[in-house]
Amino acid sequence: MIIQPILDLVAICAKKGIENAILSPGSRCAPLTLAFTRHPDIHSRTISDERSAAFIALGMAQQLGQPVVLVCTSGSAALNYCPAIAEAYFQRVPLLILTADRPPEWIDQWDGQTIYQEEVFGKHVKKSFRFPDSFSNEEQIWQAGRIANEAINLAKQFPAGPVHINIPLREPFYPTEGEKFEFPEHPREFTPVSSHSQLTEESLKHIKNRLADVRRLLIVPGQQRPNAQLQKLLDQLAAKQKAVIVTDTISNLQSEQTITLQDHWLGNEGLHAELEPDLVISFGQSVISKSLKQFLRKSQASHWHIQQDGQSRDTYQHLTRILACAPTGFLAWLGENLPSQDDDFFETWKNLEQKTGETLPAIFESSDFGEYPALHFLLKKIPAASKLHLANSMAVRYVNFLGKREQEIICNRGTSGIDGSNSTAVGCTFTTKDPVTLITGDMAFFYDRNAFWHNYTIPNLRIIILNNHAGGIFRLIDGPAKQPELEEFFETKQKLTAKHLATEFGFFYSKVINQEELEASLKDFYEPGLHPKILEIETSSPKNAEILKEVKEKIKAGIQQKK
Repeated sequence: MIIQPILDLVAICAKKGIENAILSPGSRCAPLTLAFTRHPDIHSRTISDERSAAFIALGMAQQLGQPVVLVCTSGSAALNYCPAIAEAYFQRVPLLILTADRPPEWIDQWDGQTIYQEEVFGKHVKKSFRFPDSFSNEEQIWQAGRIANEAINLAKQFPAGPVHINIPLREPFYPTEGEKFEFPEHPREFTPVSSHSQLTEESLKHIKNRLADVRRLLIVPGQQRPNAQLQKLLDQLAAKQKAVIVTDTISNLQSEQTITLQDHWLGNEGLHAELEPDLVISFGQSVISKSLKQFLRKSQASHWHIQQDGQSRDTYQHLTRILACAPTGFLAWLGENLPSQDDDFFETWKNLEQKTGETLPAIFESSDFGEYPALHFLLKKIPAASKLHLANSMAVRYVNFLGKREQEIICNRGTSGIDGSNSTAVGCTFTTKDPVTLITGDMAFFYDRNAFWHNYTIPNLRIIILNNHAGGIFRLIDGPAKQPELEEFFETKQKLTAKHLATEFGFFYSKVINQEELEASLKDFYEPGLHPKILEIETSSPKNAEILKEVKEKIKAGIQQKK
């Protein structure tokens, strides 16, 4: 039997610009699966592992800026979506999650594949809807169309995010012989008129009066997509008014005008007074740098956060003003109204940046082989056009330590988990023909191996694995590093390499254990090919910790010597 409101739902998706659906196999979801696969304007792919499917959809939606549909069958299948949905919620990535369900009368009756699916994602979705469980009258059909419109509108509205529709379905699920799929050409659609918050003239007058006393302005962008307009405005504020702009790697706003190497000196108590701002302005989402967050929490500076929806985000514990507007508009106004800043304050930050940038290459030239110097070398070999995905734990931290990047940086910092970095990168490959590079640790890589369990070609994917056969980050944290249980219960030592996985999935593979092998492997790593490529850098966890400590000490000594 064909369920027309399901066809209407899919037609509304297409009408509202949704072009991609990630489906996972199942019987209860058959009406949804058939409708999406047969709609001419929607590209449907099937991913068997629902956890991987959800992260692949996330990786696509990050790039497309439009919702990607997720479809799964009833029961525990939906629970596997949870990690990616939480990530999407905190990263503000639009997803439309459609979970097929048993009819309500069969829930908790020991029937197969039944769980409590209504509102199963809790606060990690913008809203959860329940589709009608029958369509015996016109009002139920009207309700189904209204829910479809409202859910898609909500997923796209600022702040974007995941929205869930739970869809109870009764048998029969499959069309009978002779039945035809007829999608409405003009489904009923309603779209909200978007409005962008702007500060009032009275508010701007108060802000301008407050800025008259500011001489040490620090601007901190959080995670976001690259934005040429924001980059230009920030560079102008640094060049003209000498505002200090601190950009870590996931801000995608690093430039010659911004501070990028702050992790190497923030936390040095002897520098705190010289670096102390009197006002911090932030926008965007999270920052990676723990030292930056701790520095600003110790600071007595006021903090203004630009948050278009006006919600409170008091990351640095000194929030005094929420600017409910778009960052571009406010920064443009700031460029015309901010007094010139303290030269000494600006030069202190810039000199530290310059000295560290000059010191790092020499340190790595004399360093033993390990993850940190290897990344310093290979980051220079990644094409500027490549999308650069970073797994959490040490991969993203190393890249942040190493300063300005030209590539777009993508990392799941909404929840900062390791569970879906492979899949998110795979999703990205579905949206572009440019190279997609994933830098990951061994734990994150093997945790998400089902990212490659599908039938789609991804020849533009390049994977760099930092395999120290352990969760090396725990050796760098004082607490676990000092415990006798470190190796077994925190690092979780393992002996795996990616060789067998590469053979299983048909990837090109090479493993390196020294600088000479690394240089040789990179010569053709980005040459076009028919298959993805894996470069595995095998190192020692204790040695990596020793190198990181040595680099920190040498930079600190160099800064003190040049002061």
